[in-house]
Parts: sequence; structure tokens; C-alpha cells
Amino acid sequence: MKRSLLSLTLLLGLGVANISLAATQIAVFAGGCFWGVDAVYKHVKGVNEVVSGYSGGTANTAHYEMVSEGDTGHAEVVRVSYDPAQVSYQQLLQVFFSVAHDPTQLNRQGPDVGSQYRSAIFTTTPEQMLQAEAAIKTLSDKHIYASPIVTQVVPLQQFYPAEAHHQNYLALHPTQPYIVFHDMPKLKALQRVFPTLYVK
Repeated sequence: MKRSLLSLTLLLGLGVANISLAATQIAVFAGGCFWGVDAVYKHVKGVNEVVSGYSGGTANTAHYEMVSEGDTGHAEVVRVSYDPAQVSYQQLLQVFFSVAHDPTQLNRQGPDVGSQYRSAIFTTTPEQMLQAEAAIKTLSDKHIYASPIVTQVVPLQQFYPAEAHHQNYLALHPTQPYIVFHDMPKLKALQRVFPTLYVK
């Protein structure tokens, strides 16, 4: 499906520089079930907080049971608060494209199917949009994936936190079969591919 994760991360390292260095910045990513994406970013150096939630729809439908129907416009997302002095947005994109999910799966990730599991980057600044679009172009031009990248890049309109029992799910349920089979491998890949970014 893809070339080596190392070649992918090296290519993405050539993207647009992150020129804004505020004390704390926000990134929002959708890559399937938010449990695994949440767990990955919680183990990235420089990330201060990760919150699972919903984006793309309205406040009155930002509830798990409604989002799960797949017709609210929402995607399951994670809001990542990070220190750009320790980790750049470019590095967060590298993690997103190489270990957090498969950007070639349309409206699904693994066993989870529906538009709520789509691949998307909800940008919070014009610089983020430029970097996200540049990353996708680089990966596409170099044919890193056998299939086209389907990741949407759209400005963030609103973020709605998910219910409390969805927060920090992997850490609280490490032996749950879904977590063991689908999300634990992502953490192992993060540690292997990004040893200098990985924190316990």
C-alpha cells in the first residue's frame, strides 16, 4: 500500500516551514475512530493535551449516537494542543500520514465505515492549510501510496468535545480487543518510526 514509513517521513520533512511560534497551537485531525488517533498523539513529544471530539457538523448533532449514523456531517476528530518549540505542525502531519491512519481509505478506517470515519485535516490557520496541502501534494507526486490520498483539508469551523467515556480510551481500556488489534500497532509504529518524538 505504501513505501517505507521512513521514506514517507523524509519526504514530508521537505514541506513548508511552520512560521508561527505561539506558545500553544491547536491542530485537529480526523483519521477514523478517535480512540487510536487520540492515543498516538498523546505519546508525541511537545503535545500538551489531546481531546477526542467531533467536527464538521452542528452542535445539536455532536453526540456519539447521532454521529454514528453517518449523516450528521461530523467526523470523529482529535484536537491536539502542542508546543511548537518542541514539535512542529510538519511533524504532526508526518505522524498523521504515516502511523495514525491510512489516508487512502475513503469514508472508512479498517473495520469502521461511514463518513464520520473520513480522513480530514481541519486547519486552524492559513499556514496549516498551506502545509497540509503541500504534504498531500508531495506524497501524491512521489506516489508514496498505491491508491490516491483522499484526505480532506478544510478550515476548522467548530470543535465539540466527545463524551467523557471516549476520552483517553486506549489508556483506560488497553486489553479491549478493538484496541489490541487496531490501535496498539499504531503506538508501536510511532515508537519505531519516530523514536525522538515518542514519549511514554
